[in-house]
Amino acid sequence: MRWYVAYSLSLRNLEETMAERGNEVDHSSVHRWVIKLLPVFEKAFRNRKRPVGKSWRVAETYVKVKGQWKYLYRAVDKVGNTVDFCCVPIVISRCSPLPREGD
Repeated sequence: MRWYVAYSLSLRNLEETMAERGNEVDHSSVHRWVIKLLPVFEKAFRNRKRPVGKSWRVAETYVKVKGQWKYLYRAVDKVGNTVDFCCVPIVISRCSPLPREGD
């Protein structure tokens, strides 16, 4: 349901995505879930939603989680309250060296 609402995916796209992850679900079942649960979620989240000012920034730092370093991104408003956050693994890719002049 989150993907349907947040990313405007079609019900058939969600059906395919769930099948790729090992969950065989018909698109009509997803549609029934959306009709039934979306109003419930909207009501619950509307009560918990905090107002966010017009000004905010993203702060980035490194944190160690279970022995692995990760990026921690936080959206922070001008007062310093965390609006949202995301913790993702640090991916170190090996790149081929840049060609030197004359090579």
